Amino acid sequence: MTSTEPENVRRVACVGAGVIGGGWVAHFLARGYDVTAWDPAPDAELRLRRLVDAAWPALTQLGLADGASTDRLTVTATLEEAVGDAQFVQESAPEKLDVKRDLLARLDAATPPGVVIASSTSGYPMTDMQTDAEGAGRLVVGHPFNPPYLIPLVEVVGGERTSAEAVAWASRFYEVAGKSVITMDREVPGFIANRLQEALWREALHMVANGEATVKEIDDSITEGPGLRWAFMGPMLTFALAGGEGGMAHMLDHFGPSLKSPWTRLEAPELDKALYDSVVAGCDDAAAGRTIADLVAERDQGVIDVLRATGRLPGAGKESGK
Repeated sequence: MTSTEPENVRRVACVGAGVIGGGWVAHFLARGYDVTAWDPAPDAELRLRRLVDAAWPALTQLGLADGASTDRLTVTATLEEAVGDAQFVQESAPEKLDVKRDLLARLDAATPPGVVIASSTSGYPMTDMQTDAEGAGRLVVGHPFNPPYLIPLVEVVGGERTSAEAVAWASRFYEVAGKSVITMDREVPGFIANRLQEALWREALHMVANGEATVKEIDDSITEGPGLRWAFMGPMLTFALAGGEGGMAHMLDHFGPSLKSPWTRLEAPELDKALYDSVVAGCDDAAAGRTIADLVAERDQGVIDVLRATGRLPGAGKESGK
């Protein structure tokens, strides 16, 4: 399908340069790629370079690849210039189905034959997005998590018209590019991680709407509780440990009946003005005067610290012989 093996890719194109697209640009630059970027916004280049500069200290801490430099970023005037000699394309346009369909069709027409094109969509199935593209076989979902330059996970899945070869190629490329990849066997709206975090998000909104908990209490309940475990062990294994030597089987025997308890509501609440205002005000209170830039810096450092503490950074644990 493509003449370039994932290990030999040198030039990546990022189309869409907002928070997610810009995060992808920063990640690929830090991994030593030449990156071309395009976004239709008139101030796109200024915002993109500012985002990359802000991310670079964190990426430097993580460890830059040989030759990595912000000088290897080129922002083009047209979409066609951005992808004309690309060996991989990452699309990160706004989450609007008609926009995705049109843009992916344009990318398919402008990108060299055989080059895989991945969408950063957070919920749309590729089957619904690839309808207008003649070369739909090379279109895949490569769903990242914010910020893409720090969070390792990418969920990869194709649509009904996507070739198995394109899915396999994209998964391997992301691995070479330093990501942790889940290759899904089938399309699921929202994919995997978003389905899980969306359920938690909806329950949190219910609790705020009903006055059962404040925004700060909800956040503290995760960061000071299960979130510390989830940083290195997912909910399934964590629950299995609750069963002691009997593992998950004992856990289910013991706690299974509680599944019928009214501990959660899976229907989304009405996002009316009262709930909207409560959530916004709660976040302002929790920020306690810190700016968004302050919070981003704190988040970035926190993720780095967790990765280091759990031995997932190169060289971590060497001093102790682990």
